[in-house]
Amino acid sequence: MTHGFVTLPQILASVLAANGLSVQHKFVYELGWREYFRHVWKARGEEIFSALHAGVLPDTCYAAQVPPDVREARCGVPAIDAAVRTLYATGYLHNHARMWLASYLVHLRKVSWRPAADWLYTHLLDGDLASNHLSWQWVAGTGSHKPYLFNAENVARYAPPDWHSSGTVIDTTYAVLDALARSPDAAPAQNADVAAMTSALARRAGLVEPAALAVPPAAANLVLPDAARIVGRDVWLVHPWALREPPSTTPPDAASPHAAPPGTLALGVSFAEFHRRWPWSAARWNFVSARMNTLTTMSWFGDVQTIARALAQARSVTSVADPHVDMDALPGVNWRPAAALFAPVERPCSSFSQWWSRVTLGLEDAVELPGLR
Repeated sequence: MTHGFVTLPQILASVLAANGLSVQHKFVYELGWREYFRHVWKARGEEIFSALHAGVLPDTCYAAQVPPDVREARCGVPAIDAAVRTLYATGYLHNHARMWLASYLVHLRKVSWRPAADWLYTHLLDGDLASNHLSWQWVAGTGSHKPYLFNAENVARYAPPDWHSSGTVIDTTYAVLDALARSPDAAPAQNADVAAMTSALARRAGLVEPAALAVPPAAANLVLPDAARIVGRDVWLVHPWALREPPSTTPPDAASPHAAPPGTLALGVSFAEFHRRWPWSAARWNFVSARMNTLTTMSWFGDVQTIARALAQARSVTSVADPHVDMDALPGVNWRPAAALFAPVERPCSSFSQWWSRVTLGLEDAVELPGLR
């Protein structure tokens, strides 16, 4: 979904084909969070990368880096070490694990949510800047009214046995955890001897943090922009957040008014400026480029200005809008709106509940949502 393989309306439509759902069903509610985070990003812009309001403790109480024992999956809390191993191995974490990892780092280890959110984003295959960073703020209490906390009992309820964390710092009551969250003192790694042994085993097994890459690895097969290849062509621009099948190349008609003209060239692009700020693991680069290269004739990597100058040689350029892309820097592109499931809310909402009330007002069944009509 982050990279545009599928859209929210497509996901819900596939579920509704087998099961009718109320608009207030938990599954629909969870889909709403993604669109709400995009709503906040549109309203707040760059502010989502800073605290939306004061958190539990002053900023000076939090460290600016994720500690090595967490990065190396040797902190001694099985749920956290398992989450990090899973993250590096798969590029994915269940939402529970993402919240546990965030809560442990911010409230117990006293790591600032922002560098921790950046670290997680680097390694996720599905990392969306709005969903990732605003979720970290929700956990940290800078985007919500209280810190999100979890304990060993919660882990035992939802996670496999090898994640269970009895006898660790999280094996306590929520009252104690709340007091720890409000104390400036950081909890140490669970057990120095166990942590050291785990680290040695991890190093022998090759468990190291994957590198964060600002440029694509050679295997991604992205090349420098070449304007000569697109002179006078109609171009369908495939960027990393619009990895869907290009539109039909049949002539537009009443049934397909937005179809691309015959002979349209599918061109992939990735922007150097974005990745200097937000590097990816090699796994994510390869995941995205593999899909991009199946959809396109060629895929470029370069700075926005160079790509914009090259695109100016095309007869027309069309793509799908997305906030990850600096669309203002590509003024010649015809940006089609991304598919939305819920009705647009122009006035900024300060909370999910406020936004949810507005987008579901008067609706009963999920099939009534605007994106499915």
